Formats: sequence, structure tokens, C-alpha cells
Amino acid sequence: MTSQTTAPAAKDYSVPVLPGTGDTDYARYMRTETLLSLQRRPEEVIHRDELLFQVVHQSTELWLKLACQELADSTRLIDEGAFDGAVRLLERARLGVRLATDQLEMMRRLSPWDFQTIRTVLGHGSGFESPGWAAARRATALLGEAFDRAVDEGGVDLAEVYRSRPDTPVHRLAEALIGWDEGISLWRVEHCKMSLRLLGEDVLGTKGIPIGVLTRLISHQFFPRLWLVRTELTRTGPMGDAPPAATPPVPEAALPEERPGT
Repeated sequence: MTSQTTAPAAKDYSVPVLPGTGDTDYARYMRTETLLSLQRRPEEVIHRDELLFQVVHQSTELWLKLACQELADSTRLIDEGAFDGAVRLLERARLGVRLATDQLEMMRRLSPWDFQTIRTVLGHGSGFESPGWAAARRATALLGEAFDRAVDEGGVDLAEVYRSRPDTPVHRLAEALIGWDEGISLWRVEHCKMSLRLLGEDVLGTKGIPIGVLTRLISHQFFPRLWLVRTELTRTGPMGDAPPAATPPVPEAALPEERPGT
């Protein structure tokens, strides 16, 4: 008797196999129906650029959610002594904040006068209430505590690490922490400039907070211990005893031409 092999039935890739709502597996996994419904509907908006405003801020919250996950796992890895693993995740967290910073460029396409209309529907809502940034601050504080524990328990002299042990896990971790701190500061600079561009100076935000507060936040440091190392290295370096260099006068011809309105 001759056996016959039955060919497998052709797979129908047009039929979704994942649970959930949506016509495709992409829609079901990404939950696009829910995601794209989170912005104000056309009949709700009072200005077309509300969509621009919401997309920038909502996507920022998503990048921060990812960054906070990386920070939490970085903290755990530091406590476990896996410094290089923590560095890898910190670099991902910093990239998330950089992408959130880059998209502020879209806000420069928003007219200051048009934004005055959008502000009327924001209530008392403010970026100071961002759950993403609140979570990032908490996660960064825990990250710093983990680093301090590792340094103190290991008897690490950070200045000496920078002087003579640059290619070590602890040095790479210290630089990754500085990178994260700097990334937050750069976001604050861009956010402050964006706010001044839209609102001007000496005004109150929607939460009643003076815009000038943003300027003061720019200089905030999450890891002052690591920034102070730079000062120590400069003071104890080859030119540590040298007096500050005098600033040479700038020739008048080199100054920018003053123009009305600049």
C-alpha cells in the first residue's frame, strides 16, 4: 500500500491570531485603537495644533516610562555589582530622554499667539505635574543611592579612579551617570527655551508658577558628588596652582552689529 503525505494547509496570514481588538495583529499588539483615541477628537479641539501639543507631550511620557524602567534595572544591577550591565541600560535611558528633547523642535512650529488659544483648555495642567518626570526624579534618586553605596562599601576613591583607572567598570558607570544627569539638564535647557519662546518672561504658567523657575532648575545636579570630582581634578591637576587666566579684551570690530529688534 502506498502511503500518501498530506501537504500542510497554507497559512492565512491575513487572519489575526492574537487576542484583543483590531483587524490585524499589529493593531492588537500595539493597541493602536486605544493609543490613537487618546488625543482630543476633532469635534473637541478649539485649535488644530492641539494635536501637535498632545503628541509631543504624550510621546514624552512614553519615552520617560521606558527610561524609568531602564533606571530601575540599572539600580538593581549596581547593587549586584554588575556595573557594565547598568551602563548599557543607562545609555538607553539617556537616549530616551534625548529623543524626548529632540521632539521639542516640533513645539517651535507652534505660533506663540496660537498657543494662547490652546492654553485656555489646559485648565491648571502643567509640565510640573508630569508623572513621567516625577517617576524619573524618584528613580534617579534611588540610582544615586545605589552608586553611593557601591562606592562607599568598596572604598573607592573617585578622584583616583579618574586619574589612573579610566578603563574600569566603576569609571564607565560614573561617566554613564554623568551622561544621564547631563541629558536631563539639556532637556531642561531646551524646555526652558521653548517655554520662553511661547510665553515670554515674567509671566505665570498655567499652574501659577513663574516661568523663571525653569531657568533655576537648569543648574540642578542629581549627582553632585560626581560633578565635584571634576573640581578636585582641576584643583589638583598640573595647573591647579595657576592663577585664573585673564580674559583678553574683545576688539570692538569683532562684536556683533547691533540691529533693531535683536
